Amino acid sequence: MGKVVAEVVIVPHGTGSTSLSGFVAEVEKTLRRYGLKTMLTPMGTILEGDLDVVLRAVRAAHEVPFGQGALRVGTTLRIDERRDKDISMESKVRSVEDKIGD
Repeated sequence: MGKVVAEVVIVPHGTGSTSLSGFVAEVEKTLRRYGLKTMLTPMGTILEGDLDVVLRAVRAAHEVPFGQGALRVGTTLRIDERRDKDISMESKVRSVEDKIGD
């Protein structure tokens, strides 16, 4: 499999609190154990790496909030895979910034 860029958002529900940073921190620790390039954003995490590894990492990360007591977990995964050329987080951003021209 080739390299992909993906975005994952994992949201625990039924936690009894509006604060989710503790859940997010544990999810991030789990994702980083898979050797993927990661970028934490205010609304999710960007992953870069082999598709099979990304899918395994997201599966493991989806389980994390349950282990912390969440009663429900919603996970959204978006994958960008190109088979005509290599992509990276930086190349995707750079392509747009070049077109903005600032």
